[in-house]
Amino acid sequence: MTAGVASGLAALSMSAAAKAEEGTKSEAGGKFKLKYAPHFGMFAQHAGNDAIDQIKFMSDQGFRAVFDNGIQGRSVAEQEAIARELERLGMDLGPFVSYADFGVKSFVTQDPEIRKMLIQKTKDAVEAAQRLRAKWTLMVPGHYDDHLEWDYQTANVIENLRYCVEVCEPTGLVIVLEPLNAWTDHPGLFLTKIPQAYQICRAVNSPCCKIINDLYHQQITEGNLIPNIDRAWSEIGAFHIGDNPGRKEPTTGEINYKNVFKHIYEKGYEGVLCMEHGKSKEGKEGEKALIDAYRYCDSF
Repeated sequence: MTAGVASGLAALSMSAAAKAEEGTKSEAGGKFKLKYAPHFGMFAQHAGNDAIDQIKFMSDQGFRAVFDNGIQGRSVAEQEAIARELERLGMDLGPFVSYADFGVKSFVTQDPEIRKMLIQKTKDAVEAAQRLRAKWTLMVPGHYDDHLEWDYQTANVIENLRYCVEVCEPTGLVIVLEPLNAWTDHPGLFLTKIPQAYQICRAVNSPCCKIINDLYHQQITEGNLIPNIDRAWSEIGAFHIGDNPGRKEPTTGEINYKNVFKHIYEKGYEGVLCMEHGKSKEGKEGEKALIDAYRYCDSF
């Protein structure tokens, strides 16, 4: 090989390496494959406390959605401003909480006053969702009744949900039911498992009643995440994310989120995955580590 040819090949090799590096940087700064949704305040060290500035920062980092459990409590003017900015940037709003009273026996009862309250909560959620251009609202069926056979409670939950979805169906707002773990965070709740939620959604039999699969909670309650995702797929409307133990960003615990995200992506999921967790580090360093963790898990 002549010196000239060797020099030329080396130059080509360097050029290819530079292009590869450039492509990696481009991919790293682009939009995420899935709609991971940070919550307000997650990037306050970088973006400040203004909700609109935070949305812009999230979009600049490649996020395609936002979530705020308590957005219904914000002023109408702020809700409308958030909705406009999300629409401008082509971002989705994840499920917001419309009912989640953990200490009350609510959906499990046949109490007419409680049913009236649940219907009103649903009407309020529909009104807010129309302002927010939201697709999902989250409900937790509340505490179980230790004086009533479990199957009767299940039947009551189904019946109460049918009243609620009647309110939702004209606009298409989807109620997502969240099973929560009883071992670490929320003892005493009626809804704890994905198969249980699947059974209820199938019985309600409405496109406006689905499951929000919180992978943190379900890793604690039952594990078997991917098989349960597959078995309940027709009834899953959204996801919550958090690693276990610690409920921090992916890569800080035992869940192989890279494989889980790859599986969800390959199933064609186009909904939101709400980042309902804390950060393993404080300050700007912690915010950057969080983004890096999602970049890694999204690089399947």
